[in-house]
Parts: sequence; C-alpha cells; structure tokens
Amino acid sequence: MRPRTDLLDMLYDLLGMLAFISYTLLVVIIVLRVVMTRRAIGVSLAWLTLIFTIPILGISLYLLFGEIRLGRKRVERARAMYEPYARWISELVSHFPRQPAMATEGARPLSELVDSRLGSPMLSGNRVELLTEPYAILFALAQDIREASASCYLEFYIWQAGGWADQVAEALIDAAARGVDCRLLLDSVGSAGFFKGPWPERLQAAGVKLVEVLPAGAWRMPLQRQDLRMHRKLVVIDDRVAYTGSMNLVDPRFFKRSAGVGQWIDVMLRLQGPIVPLIWSLFVRDWEMETGERLLDSQQHNPAFDDERDQHLQLIPSGPFTGGDCIQQILLLAIYQARRRVVLTTPYFVPDDPLVAALRSAADRGVQVQLILPARGDSFMVRHASDAFLTELLSSGVEIYRFRRGLLHTKSVMVDEQLALVGSVNLDRRSFWLNFETTLLLDDPQFAAELLALQQHYMAQASRLYLSHWSKRPWRKRLLENLLYLFSPLL
Repeated sequence: MRPRTDLLDMLYDLLGMLAFISYTLLVVIIVLRVVMTRRAIGVSLAWLTLIFTIPILGISLYLLFGEIRLGRKRVERARAMYEPYARWISELVSHFPRQPAMATEGARPLSELVDSRLGSPMLSGNRVELLTEPYAILFALAQDIREASASCYLEFYIWQAGGWADQVAEALIDAAARGVDCRLLLDSVGSAGFFKGPWPERLQAAGVKLVEVLPAGAWRMPLQRQDLRMHRKLVVIDDRVAYTGSMNLVDPRFFKRSAGVGQWIDVMLRLQGPIVPLIWSLFVRDWEMETGERLLDSQQHNPAFDDERDQHLQLIPSGPFTGGDCIQQILLLAIYQARRRVVLTTPYFVPDDPLVAALRSAADRGVQVQLILPARGDSFMVRHASDAFLTELLSSGVEIYRFRRGLLHTKSVMVDEQLALVGSVNLDRRSFWLNFETTLLLDDPQFAAELLALQQHYMAQASRLYLSHWSKRPWRKRLLENLLYLFSPLL
C-alpha cells in the first residue's frame, strides 16, 4: 500500500502546485490588466487594494465589474449608429428656423463643449415647465398620453406598479388600443419587480412594445458587465411634448417604503419645442442599441416654436459610448466658471478628486457654494463614503444642508442665477462614467430663478451642517467613513 500512498501524495502535491501556479498567474494577469487599463488612479488603486487584500473576492468582482462590457452586439450597434445619428441631428437642426441658438456668454463654453463632444446643439424656441410634485407629474404624463395621436415613447430606470403609476400604464394601454405607436424601455435591474408582475403581459397584449434593457442574469456575467444600467428618465409624446428629469415612474406612497427614508422628492421637466425631436432621437438610439431596429427616419419632425418663452436648451446624453464621458467635464467647467453662486442637489454624493477640488476652489475664491443632500440615504455604503468628503468641503466654506423631509432625489445644479443642469446624473463616478444618463442644460435666467426658488425651499426643510459640530462625531464613525472612502472609486 505504501507505493500507492506515495503516488497519491505526489499527485496531491502536483495538483496543489498547479493550482498555486494557476492562481498566481491569474493574479498577475488581472493586476497587469488593471495597470494597463488607464483609468483614474484612485479607481485603479482601489481595485488593486481589493485584489491584494481579499484576493479571491477581489478577482471575482473585477472579472464581473472591473471593465466596461456592453456585449458584442450592443458595441457593434453603438459604433454603427454614431455617424448616422450625428448627421441626422445636424440635418434636422439645419431645417429649423433660427437654429442652432447662440448661447449667452456664461453658457457658451459649456454649450461649445457639448456640441463638440456630442454633436448636440443649443436650441431656442422652447418652453419648459418645472414639475415638482409627484402626483402632478404622473397626472400630467397620463393626460399627455391620453391625448397622443401618433407615438408614445417612454424610457425609465424604475417602473414600480401601484398608485398613480398604474394610471400611466392604463393610459398607455388605451393609447395603444387607438393605434398609437407605444414603446417602453425599462432597465432590467431597476424594474425587476415590474417585470415579475402582471403589467408586462397586459401592456404587450394591448400592443405596447416593451423591451427589457441590459438584461441581467448569471449566465450573462461572462458576456457583459452587470452593473452598467440604463438610468435615463425620459418620455416623448408625438412631436408635441417631452419629459426628462430625475423621477422614476413610481408613486412615492408605495416606492421603497421599507427603506425608512420617507417619501422620495423628485422633479421632472415638461418640454415643448425643438428640443422634443432631439429627445426622441435619444430614445430611438437606445431602442436601436437594444433591439437592432432603426426608427431614425420613421417620423417627420415639425415641432412648435414658443416665441413667448423662447428658452434655450441643450440635451446632454452620457454613458459608456463615444463622447458620453464628457458630463464630468461639463459639471467641472460649470463650477469653475461660477462667479457668484453654485447650488447643487443630489441624493448620492461620492465625488472624485476633481469634483471635490472644483467645489473647494469655488468656495475659496468667494463663490457661495451650497450642497443639499438627503439626511438619510437608502444605501449604507454610499451614505458613509459620502460623509468622508464633508470635512474638507466644510473647511473650505462649502455650505452643506441635509434635507429632512424624505429622500431628496432631485439632481440639479444652478450657476449664477443664469444657467442650470437638471437630469438623472448623480454626483458620483457611476453616473459620470458607467450609467446611461440624460441631462439638460438650460441657458435661461427665468428657469434658473425657478430652480433656485425650489432649492431654497429644500434648504428651508434642511439642517445646515457646521464644521464645529461635524468635527465632534464619534471616532468609530470616522473610522467607518475612512474605510469606505478607500472603496469610493468603486461605488
């Protein structure tokens, strides 16, 4: 029996050595991949820290989430679509009178950057309505769908059934029954609960074309990154009206009530004018990327011009596509060129170093910088990682307000009471580089004043954070913040 035992021992030793060599090679390959993929230094260091401190978990997470993989078909479609869509937008705008519009002096650098990187021009002759009450938003949306005669296109990260959200679904079903072309893009992860319920079958039976965007699942993990999400919130009805902003298609009375953060506070913009066909083109681009069906030339566009309001707007799509990473540059440029005041609202604040530097620089040179955050968040890691940045911001004179009346989900930036950025982008790396997002640049002092009034309303329902008080928080909390801060590039 002895020779057989020796043989087994040798076999075990050999297998152990092969496993060790294979594991070592895998670590070396992954580390080289992290180093050679030139990302922000903080992101690379965070991945390397995770890989070396928790090797098996770190490598597994990197293979799943470390690199942008949209899937082969989507990548091929995105590349093939870039030139036709850029050309289509240019030709469309050239047929609109008085377009593209001339931006004001303060907005011109931002407008030129957007146009250069994305081919999306500033447009005049628009009318913008700032909707701040969830039920008013859902009611207006349902009413516009009921009045549709040609098409209803909707795209949301989350659709949760219940309450007034069901009224929007019923309106879509009625519109489809009238022969209106109804299409619906919903994110696979954000709307997972909706897809498990009865509504998808009802909508599709009525003729609504429903697509699950970026489907997630265990078998897809090797093929595409699972945390790249379609985070847009937009609606286009006929050639008449569009919506975009930060609100998902949910009734706040029913949405995430178990999170213990109160009702979600959101905004949407109801838009009319030449901006509507551009938002339509963004929807059909996402539709084509997901389905392969081209709708670009399926409609003639003759939007109404509003000479009374004549608001200047510019659409800024962002995401993991060519030019889609410029949203960070736009935000930084807006803050650096501010001269008097910057007010920002966001539910998720995990900034990168350039954004922290921009906010501190503005405050240091005398600009009033006001940051409004929810007092309670629905993500433990994000909340504590966010807190790690507050001391240095407070030290530079940034005013920080914590909203107490629910989870403030509005994403907005107001600069010098002249221009505004409103949309779905959070002030974190995920929104800047990974998610498909929509932002609207509004070069209009009237709208900026409306937005500022809303932001001041938020501040009136918030508690201001002072450095003297913040410095007295327990050391255990500081330790947790700083530990999670190490992984903030990955959140």
